[in-house]
Amino acid sequence: MKILSVVGARPNFMKVAPLHRAFLNVPGIQSKIVHTGQHYDARLSAVFIQQLDLPQPDYSLNVRAGTPEQQMAEIRQTFAAVIRVEQPDWVLVVGDVTSTLACAQIASKMGVQVAHVEAGLRSGDGQMPEEINRIQTDALADLLFVTEQAGLDNLRREGVANERVHFVGNVMIDSLVQYRRKAAELNTLRLLGLSPRNYVLMTMHRPVNVDTRQGLEKVLKLVKNTAFHKTVVFPLHPRTRASLTRLNLMPPLVSIPNLRLLEPQGYLEFLNLMEHAAIVLTDSGGIQEETTYLNVPCLTFRDTTERPVTIELGTNQLLADLEPETTHQKLLEVLNGRAKVGRIPPLWDGKTAGRIAKILYTTAMHEV
Repeated sequence: MKILSVVGARPNFMKVAPLHRAFLNVPGIQSKIVHTGQHYDARLSAVFIQQLDLPQPDYSLNVRAGTPEQQMAEIRQTFAAVIRVEQPDWVLVVGDVTSTLACAQIASKMGVQVAHVEAGLRSGDGQMPEEINRIQTDALADLLFVTEQAGLDNLRREGVANERVHFVGNVMIDSLVQYRRKAAELNTLRLLGLSPRNYVLMTMHRPVNVDTRQGLEKVLKLVKNTAFHKTVVFPLHPRTRASLTRLNLMPPLVSIPNLRLLEPQGYLEFLNLMEHAAIVLTDSGGIQEETTYLNVPCLTFRDTTERPVTIELGTNQLLADLEPETTHQKLLEVLNGRAKVGRIPPLWDGKTAGRIAKILYTTAMHEV
């Protein structure tokens, strides 16, 4: 039984790493990794391969096209060639990035079974490219592996057959559990001159927040207000840095006192920073889950979330926009000891990859 697992963007590595290890532990499964190159910056790609103890990908498609549409076309073409050579039994895709949908599409078209890890998540925002990717990938998938109850509810509502759907937990938490101690050994805080709970960790990269002057000016106001209370640690995503430079907003940002601008961090460094932050301000999807597991308060700057369990059970709170005054009030609540108390969702136990490997293997045996 041969499985090709696809990685393309930063979050994919944290999900595929434990899956690849779990597959290697099952006699009869051959696991190979295909890196599309969707994130080709070494700070968003190569460092994760190294830190997560992944082998070099068996195939690197080196996709460098600019727009998502161009990337989609190039990924489909180059991945089709890999399928012809490898003749896999399964193509496994994770998450909701361009690579996820492109590889699911071409695999399905070529008659290869598709497994989607992190299936069923829905934000309800049809304008998000990720939402389109999620819906279309789930429609193509033969097996759908779900992280939370909302995923089961969404797929049932969409008419997906129950036998295709499996509630297995969150594979990204597998990586967090495995590498938490290794991350602590890096002493990232000491190297940056930080102390636990005395800084706010911030990430911003979604187009609605960073692609326009209006959005970035709100980001600057948010940083300034927050830095009045705590040091702000802000690793800059390449997209955010490019927008700041293009709109000539980097000078006012760097002039804000009590701000630590960083290059994109490796997985281990960022995990260590996240675990010891007083609060995390973000527009990321995966960070909502990681902060929930770590019991770190999180404010997410989005109208909706495809991960409602992080709000229902976890430490996450949604803020519909980057309105500085509303954010400042929420921030003060957390810093004054009135943070939301959360708990770890069901099956977020570090053992998800093993469950997925067992289901895939059992399914293959039934088909023989």
